[in-house]
Amino acid sequence: MNKNDLVSSVASDSGLSKADATKAVDAVFENITKALKRGDDVRLVGFGTFNVAARKASTGRNPRTGATIQIPASKQPKFKAGKGLKDAVN
Repeated sequence: MNKNDLVSSVASDSGLSKADATKAVDAVFENITKALKRGDDVRLVGFGTFNVAARKASTGRNPRTGATIQIPASKQPKFKAGKGLKDAVN
């Protein structure tokens, strides 16, 4: 399922127009992104939790040349599925 499929599904399930469903889906994604940028967690009970994890700087190797490279520290978005989602999938 891609974003357009999601928008179509939301529109048909909620009775919204496709334009309104697009605005709703975009607003949800935008607000999750804003919260993660601030360092906040987004907890959706029964669905899961979005959070940001810090990765330390590390040393790696270029697989093509074998040269040692430095991998800078970064922040990674993470998602942990909640019980409701796990139960629905299984």
